[in-house]
Amino acid sequence: MKVNSEGVSSSRVYLPAAQSYASLLDFFITTFPHIERGEWEARFEEGLIFNQEGEALSASDTYLPNAHLLYFRRLVREPEIPFEEQILFQDEHILVADKPHFLPVTPSGLYLHQTLLNRLKKKTGIQDLSPIHRIDRDTAGLVIFSVKPQERAQYQNLFRDREVKKVYEAIAPYSEELCKKLPMTYVSNIKESEHFLQMEEVDGVANTDTYIELIEVNAPWAKYRLTPGSGKKHQLRCHLNSLGVPIRFDQIYPILTPYQEYDLDFSKPLQLLAKTIGFKDPITGAKREFLSREELNLP
Repeated sequence: MKVNSEGVSSSRVYLPAAQSYASLLDFFITTFPHIERGEWEARFEEGLIFNQEGEALSASDTYLPNAHLLYFRRLVREPEIPFEEQILFQDEHILVADKPHFLPVTPSGLYLHQTLLNRLKKKTGIQDLSPIHRIDRDTAGLVIFSVKPQERAQYQNLFRDREVKKVYEAIAPYSEELCKKLPMTYVSNIKESEHFLQMEEVDGVANTDTYIELIEVNAPWAKYRLTPGSGKKHQLRCHLNSLGVPIRFDQIYPILTPYQEYDLDFSKPLQLLAKTIGFKDPITGAKREFLSREELNLP
């Protein structure tokens, strides 16, 4: 793996022995048909493709069977996220970060440098950092990273085995009818809808559960505490929406609103916060409990 000056890690590609191409450019175009020819030409011109010795390669270079090459993504324009993450804890095994709203955890789509992972790599110099769980880019709060690749699976297994307690806070409409039932555990069966960005509730055996409590009321808004027992995509957003109290400033529920990627409205962050997280460290045996410094305030 190679890392550039911005803390961005390279990707690796193998050149099969059974294949043959007139040039490296032809190989990349054929191997990654979803990426335009001009993009690969630009990456070669900007020195973003290397051999394992770290030497920049040219588009016209000869195809080398059985070789591994390294390459970087290239973004012509990337949205700037003007909020800073905080490192709350760091030892030789894990790093715990407090993520601001709007910042993606890992590179995807338009985001490469403006991600929590690459910011932390650049800040700490630890190139093997890897998130052991994810939260939506719209959500603020705690994200845990593994420091050593050989220990990553042991931490990820905590989430798989439901041995991690995560508690969220959310601001959503006040519902007298709902609040009379609180605290309560809400269960439902959710799956991806026809639009991959949204989840929807369907008939069938429940695959999600969320314990919901009322923290504070300032009608017409209320602050809720949410403790998910399961970890499905958009579970908390989907559950509150189904209960008639969609989270404030949610651009996905109940109505999917297209993102204005280069003109984000930073005045309306999704009012969802990953507030606390706790688990028994599988490496040290220590009891770990972390609290986000971020706050959600009722209007």
